[in-house]
Amino acid sequence: MEKSIGIVGAGVAGLHLGLYLLEHGIKATIITDKTPEQVRDGRLPNSVSHHHVTLARESRLGVCHWPVEEWGYQIHRHYFGLPDPLAFPGRFSAPSRAVDYRIYLPRLMDDFEARGGTIYYRQIDRDEIPALGEHFDLVVVGAGRGAFSEMFPVRPEYSPFDRPQRILCVGLYTGVRPDEPESVTFSVSPGHGELIHIPMYSFSGRVDVLLLENIPGGDIEEMAHLRYDDDRRLFLDTLLAKLERHHPTIYDRIDTARFDLQDPKDLLQGGLVPGIRHSAAEIGDGAMAIAVGDAHATVDPILGQGANIASHSAWVLGEEIVKADAFDRAFVERVDHRRMDRVLGAQRWTNMMLAPPSPERGALIAAMSQNPALADEFTENFNYPERQWARLSSPESIQAWIAEKS
Repeated sequence: MEKSIGIVGAGVAGLHLGLYLLEHGIKATIITDKTPEQVRDGRLPNSVSHHHVTLARESRLGVCHWPVEEWGYQIHRHYFGLPDPLAFPGRFSAPSRAVDYRIYLPRLMDDFEARGGTIYYRQIDRDEIPALGEHFDLVVVGAGRGAFSEMFPVRPEYSPFDRPQRILCVGLYTGVRPDEPESVTFSVSPGHGELIHIPMYSFSGRVDVLLLENIPGGDIEEMAHLRYDDDRRLFLDTLLAKLERHHPTIYDRIDTARFDLQDPKDLLQGGLVPGIRHSAAEIGDGAMAIAVGDAHATVDPILGQGANIASHSAWVLGEEIVKADAFDRAFVERVDHRRMDRVLGAQRWTNMMLAPPSPERGALIAAMSQNPALADEFTENFNYPERQWARLSSPESIQAWIAEKS
C-alpha cells in the first residue's frame, strides 16, 4: 500500500514524524506558515530541553547535530527556599540537551527537504482541511493554535484548569557563570513560584535560560508584565532583585555588570492553559485527521515535558502509519493506546507540581535531600513521566517509594 501523509505544522512533532516516514519510504508533505528564515529571525518561541529518550530518537533519525559532549548536561540541582533551605542534586543516566528552536527547527526543515520531503510554506485555514483529506491518505495536525484547536475539543476529564496556573517570563541571558559540572537548576520559592535554569546552545553559543514560573499574585508575577523594550534597565534591575530574594543559588552566579538578554527578541511572557484534546476528527468522506504535539496535549513548561512527549507521540504515530492498512477509528485507537500513558503521565505529574504542595510531597523532597538514589530516580524519570506518575499518583504510592529507597 503506497501511502501519502500530510502534516500541518513544522514543530518537533511534525518534523520528527516527517523524517521518520521518509526513512521508511513513505511520502510525507509538511505544510507550515513560516519559512526557515522566518523561524530563525523570530522571537524566542520556548525554552525546550530534550531528554535522552528524545535524543536517542534524533540519533536514529540522523539529526542529532549538537553533540551532548559539548552542549549536554546530566545533573538537576534542586533548591527549595524553605525556612531551612534544602539543596541537593539528581543525576540522569545519560545527558539531556537544549538547543534554541530558532536554530533546531530550521536545521531539521533543511534535513527533511534534503531527504526528499516536501514543505509548502503557506497558511492553512481549518476549512481547507477537508481538501487535504482528499489529497492525502491521512492528515496529521501538529499546529495547536487558532482554528485547529477547535477541531480537537478539550477532554475535561484530563484538563482540570480553565486558566493559566503560572504566569511565565522566560529569557535567554548572558552574564551567568556556568555550573561545574554543567547542570539544570530547579529552584522553588514557596508561594511565589519556580525558576528553571537551563544551559542552552543559541546564536551566540552557550546562553542561560531563566524560566520564571510565577504564581499569580505572588511577588515575582511582576516580571511577566514588565516590558524590556520600554525600559531595559528597570526590567533587569527588577529581575536581579527578584532573583536575589527568591532564587539565591542562581543570583550568586550572575555577573550583574554583564547580565542581559542575548537579544531583545529573546524574551517570552504570558501563560497557557494545560489540557489534553481529543485525538482525531473526521474531515469528510471517511478521511481522518489526527492530532500530535500541541494540537493534542499542552503542558505547562515547569517540567519540560511538552517537546519530549510530542516527539514520543510522533514516533508512535509513525510506527503505526508504517504498519497500517487503513487510517480509520481503529487506527486512532491503536495510536492512543500506545501513546497516552506517557502523555497522561506528563500531564498529571505537571499538574501536580502546579498545585500547592501536599505533606507527602514535602516528605518526598526531604527524603530526596538525604537519599541520592531516590533523587536520581526522580531525575531519571523526566524521561519516563508515566513511571514518575506511578510513583506520585497517591499519598500511599509516594510513601511506598520513600520506604522502598530507604
